[in-house]
Amino acid sequence: MKYFTLIPQNHWVNSLSENPCRLLDFQLLKLNDDDVYEGESDDREILAVILGGKANFRIGEQQFLKVGGRPNVFAGKPHSVYIPCKAKFSIGAAGPVEIAMVSAPANIQVPTYLIPPDHVTQGTWGAANFSRNYHQILTLAGQPDLPAQRLIVGETYTPSGNWSTFPPHKHEIDNLPNEAFHEEMYYFKVSPADGFGLCRYYNDELDTSFVVKNDSILMAPKGYHTVVSAPGYTTYYLWFLAGNQRVQATLDDPDLSWVSRMVPVLKLLGH
Repeated sequence: MKYFTLIPQNHWVNSLSENPCRLLDFQLLKLNDDDVYEGESDDREILAVILGGKANFRIGEQQFLKVGGRPNVFAGKPHSVYIPCKAKFSIGAAGPVEIAMVSAPANIQVPTYLIPPDHVTQGTWGAANFSRNYHQILTLAGQPDLPAQRLIVGETYTPSGNWSTFPPHKHEIDNLPNEAFHEEMYYFKVSPADGFGLCRYYNDELDTSFVVKNDSILMAPKGYHTVVSAPGYTTYYLWFLAGNQRVQATLDDPDLSWVSRMVPVLKLLGH
């Protein structure tokens, strides 16, 4: 689907105005110093990703104090906290803080845990003008020792003028090893903040594009998707997926899949 906006649910929480996904959900938590947000995970697992600032977490009897550190998403790796299902929790601000709360249905009983920056793997995907940098926060590839039932979460930074998630890919059905069903969302930020990017999303039912700005969201229950940054600007997106399992497998648009085969050659040429 094309992106939807966030609407205030209360003083601190912004929720999705619409959600075509069956599994994934997203909330943006914005707290000022000493604000405290209380909630329950019920039948969902939650990953709280600190976008900027610091917060104190209490999940059941466990505490994580002054979690965070980067001032914004463009200034380093994140701190994150996994909140299991059926947990009561509170999040208290230690100064202004912005937190992405991504969730999916779950019934596994695992302890809550902290994912510090040194547990976040980083690297580069693609080559030439479709290279982009990534952080893997909660994935089987990057952190096999961190349990979760459905959630897969990471961050991507697309440099000025570059394309990201290119060639466009989809993950609509479980047909391993070629493709795995996963719903996906992108939550965007742009630097400098007055900039923009573009996103194309298409499938058998629609072909649409929209302007990427701060706090815009792509929701992709199915379909191909790709993003490009305007020259002079970097686009960031927090990407999160949920499906029937956590093995990732994507299928490129067959009309554009030849671009993937060029990556090793371009890297040999220094691009």
